[in-house]
Amino acid sequence: MWLETLAMAFESLRYNKLRTILSMLGVIIGVSTVIAVFSIGQGAQTAVDEQFAGLSAKTIIVMGGFGGRPGGGASRSSKLDISDVAVIREQSQYIEASTGVVQGNASLSHDLIDESFAVVGTDLEFFDISKLEAVSGRLFTEEEAASKEKIAIIGSGVKEAFFPEGGDPLGSVLTINSKKFEVIGVLKEAGGNVGRISKDDTVYMPFETARSSILGNNASVMLTLEANSVDSVEAATEEATQILREEHNLKDSQDDDFRLMDAGSMVGAAQESAQLMTALLTMVAAIVLLVSGIGIMNVMFVTVAERTREIGIAKAIGAKREDILSQFLFESIILSAIGGLIGIVIGQAAIPLISRFGGIAVTSTLTGQVLGFSFSALVGIVFGFYPALKASRLDPVDALRSE
Repeated sequence: MWLETLAMAFESLRYNKLRTILSMLGVIIGVSTVIAVFSIGQGAQTAVDEQFAGLSAKTIIVMGGFGGRPGGGASRSSKLDISDVAVIREQSQYIEASTGVVQGNASLSHDLIDESFAVVGTDLEFFDISKLEAVSGRLFTEEEAASKEKIAIIGSGVKEAFFPEGGDPLGSVLTINSKKFEVIGVLKEAGGNVGRISKDDTVYMPFETARSSILGNNASVMLTLEANSVDSVEAATEEATQILREEHNLKDSQDDDFRLMDAGSMVGAAQESAQLMTALLTMVAAIVLLVSGIGIMNVMFVTVAERTREIGIAKAIGAKREDILSQFLFESIILSAIGGLIGIVIGQAAIPLISRFGGIAVTSTLTGQVLGFSFSALVGIVFGFYPALKASRLDPVDALRSE
């Protein structure tokens, strides 16, 4: 009996193809949106994890900028400099490691290949804190850093750009802003960022070499500090703030000319932003599914009205109330379920297109597919039940009299 009822529901939907397609359209769009939303949200979460890869919960980032001391007067320029690293190392009790970088972009060329990459000038401590390892070659020495040697260590992305066929970059010469640098090392692929630039798409060199030869004295400086323990991050942040204010000769009435951010807070803020974006987009998808459900309900009411005489005949020859209810409810569920399946296919197909043309990190997730289909089936049951119930309660005599 159930199979017979199901077959009748399919036959009714097939008979009104255009109406069926238009009814499913809202569900298709809604489910596709749900899948896209969860894929974008997962992609954003993955991007956050990659951005902060290599930073421990003890890491504190210091950047030039002006803090928010109420009533304070900001200086014209930040005094943050690599020399602050030595002062922090000497005076701090809660910071076990510290380093500084100067960073910017430069034009690189080698064997008729010209590209633009980030350049980071730093010291040896930076590689330990950032967990960067040389996969071939070596890091520069303190003596080379002090003498401003024109040597460079390249990330995996830079190697792929200039040595695409697997050539050995060690000992080769890269021209950086018209100056020649010898490549002495290649770093293991790390993922994550240094500030806002990719660790792998970067050329590393001694701090003073980068500042004097490539980036100039006005390039932005960033310090990376590491607290003794996770529990001492707050104390280390307050201590570093006080040390830097004294070193920069800031009065009590003046704002900080630097900004401190601990890794935990940065990751938390980025994750909250990604979750908020996912929640907002999910609400949009839910509204689309709600509208599609109302559309299905309207179509089912029209279907019941058109088939009132048919319902009367079915009841007259012995069809029970639950048989009528099942047939119309099956029609609603089939509409939404097929629409959900088509929506899953379209949503999955849209993921690489969004990633390629939208410039957004997108990662496919099973959660989006399951929730999308579940919502579509629920829409069919909820919004199809009342029209089906109304059809099952029709009086057979009144139904037979209808035209």
